[in-house]
Amino acid sequence: MAPDEAAYEEFVRACTPSLSRTAHLLTGDVHLAEDLLQHALIQVARHWERIRGNPEAYARRILATQNISWWRARRRRPEVALETWHDRPAPAPDRTLGVDILAALAQLTPRQRTVLVLRYAEDLTETQVADLLGIRPGTVKSIARQATARMRVIAPELDPALVEETR
Repeated sequence: MAPDEAAYEEFVRACTPSLSRTAHLLTGDVHLAEDLLQHALIQVARHWERIRGNPEAYARRILATQNISWWRARRRRPEVALETWHDRPAPAPDRTLGVDILAALAQLTPRQRTVLVLRYAEDLTETQVADLLGIRPGTVKSIARQATARMRVIAPELDPALVEETR
């Protein structure tokens, strides 16, 4: 095994759990998240020799930009409903906090969702998010402010301060 191949495999082992979580938060769908993560890891592997610095940041940028590209492509294509072939209806979703957050995130624009996930779920600074997305830190602040305001409207139960105010 070549040293670069061993380094790539170590990167995949170390970073897959956090990249997988990010992909799931970005897409809101387990299967799309798996596809997105696989796409990102393939792109990292293709460019492994040229990646300087932090390959995890490179992978996160791929996750963010590819998710937005896929979202735009799905938006342009009309969805066709298939006949249901299940014998019984799907069980009602478990209304846990994680499901509430995913449902609320799904109602944001892809850019807002991406900024919130990178900023708060991944705990990146505004500068790091700006560098990842190729935008200015002020734009990150603006998008985050708009997205959190929208989240408070969509799901006020997720904001502990709002819950305390209603008591």
